[in-house]
Amino acid sequence: MKLATLKDGSRDGRLVVVSRDLTHSVDASAIAPTMQLALESWEECAPALEQLYQDLNGGGAEGSFAFDPTQAVAPLPRAYQFIDASAFLNHGEIMGQAFNLTVQVPEGVPILIQRQGDDFRGPCDDYAFPSEGDNCDFEGELAVITGAIPMGANPEQCEASIRLFTLFNDVSMRSHLSRELEMGFGFIQAKPAAVFAPVAVTSDELGSAWDDGRVALDLRVSRNGEWFGHPNGREMDFSFGELLSHLAYNRNLGPGTVLGSGTFSNRDFRSVGSSCLAERRALDIIEFGEAHTPFISFGENLRFEMLDEEGQSLFGAIDNRYVAAQE
Repeated sequence: MKLATLKDGSRDGRLVVVSRDLTHSVDASAIAPTMQLALESWEECAPALEQLYQDLNGGGAEGSFAFDPTQAVAPLPRAYQFIDASAFLNHGEIMGQAFNLTVQVPEGVPILIQRQGDDFRGPCDDYAFPSEGDNCDFEGELAVITGAIPMGANPEQCEASIRLFTLFNDVSMRSHLSRELEMGFGFIQAKPAAVFAPVAVTSDELGSAWDDGRVALDLRVSRNGEWFGHPNGREMDFSFGELLSHLAYNRNLGPGTVLGSGTFSNRDFRSVGSSCLAERRALDIIEFGEAHTPFISFGENLRFEMLDEEGQSLFGAIDNRYVAAQE
């Protein structure tokens, strides 16, 4: 099924069920007022939400209305826990080659970082940032949203606890990144609010593309209407189950935990492109000796989308214009 959260003036929005073709929606507040509450009572709520989804797709859902992604906020507007991974090792290898990095990562240990989850941005709203000197970048990623996962859960248990999938842009401000890494305590100004697609979906919507804990679909990225890349999720070096199991080694994960895949990156980058500027700039350096690809300027537009196996938009599109923050 497909779920979204619409603006209603509250912090957590209003939960709706969205049709498979993303054209219609129906209020789900009688089942669960918000996405977080649905996740906390998933075993009770999911069957009723699924029935409403079937009714909507069959044309029999009373009170249905046109789905407008501009009225959507992030499917889960805020999360108690947001973790981002770097599960495409090809991305790190490119960055290391371009910048002579000597980061030591033990083999078989995934890279994860704690992030802020209190200010997720919606799919179509303008994205404001303070200065073009921040070197605004984007990172196209896939996220999973989980149910409760107990400490010590193995990858299979973790994978079974994934409730929803969605697409997001992990916005980065590169001028702050090196300084904060050198301080040794994680990102703050380098990683502002992430932007999420309008819709989150259950695993059955992925069809056979959901395989071995990975989503083998292209993530399509365009900048100002021009193709930037379409890397595929099959090349994740760690599955979502493995990432979650590593995270749950010595902690319990609550319902509504959001885990990102890391920026999509494929070895065949010459034909499939990239999903972030930092990687494209690194490839510039490797090939030309210097970076030619500019960072984001005010007024630019970014679009991220993933199509299902039938060629339909799976999550709807992230489609944002980047603007100067008001003083």
